[in-house]
Amino acid sequence: MTGIASRGQLRASFIRWALFTVPLVMLLGFLSGRLSGSGADSIWFQSLDVPATFPDPIWFGIVWTVLYVLMGLSLAVVCTAWGARWRAAAIAVFIVQLIVNLAWSPVFFLYHRIDTALVVIAVLDVLVVLTIMLFWHVRRIAALLLLPYLAWIAFATLLNWQFLQLNPEGGITGQGAAPVQRMNI
Repeated sequence: MTGIASRGQLRASFIRWALFTVPLVMLLGFLSGRLSGSGADSIWFQSLDVPATFPDPIWFGIVWTVLYVLMGLSLAVVCTAWGARWRAAAIAVFIVQLIVNLAWSPVFFLYHRIDTALVVIAVLDVLVVLTIMLFWHVRRIAALLLLPYLAWIAFATLLNWQFLQLNPEGGITGQGAAPVQRMNI
């Protein structure tokens, strides 16, 4: 028996990793959003001026579900690349960028810090580019699976900046942070 795995063994390894990474990434993303009260139905969020580029809120759940699946699959591809030179670094940077990703929702929705959320998402942009570069060195398909994620967070960065421009007081604790109830008469 040789030290090289067969295609079937590699496929089975990928499936095992994917069965772990995809649900884990999705669960963490769901928990981050749920625990921070993210969403357009938040009273605080409804009090904000919304940019014209803001899509229908239904799209956020759909898009993030697809992106978290792609992220989990991408991570599974890299995890199966035993012996790849950049594998450990790629996984480590992926974990760091995921933590930063998960931190954005509480910063924006729970703490009402639009300004700090912009810093968090700018750091996320850089970390995702770095992750894609490292994944490219390990398995190109893993890097390609992250390109929709990069595109979406670039758009999210623009939205975050536009929210800050329209709601400069919303990013300062004590101003705009208190819940506001709107009533139509």
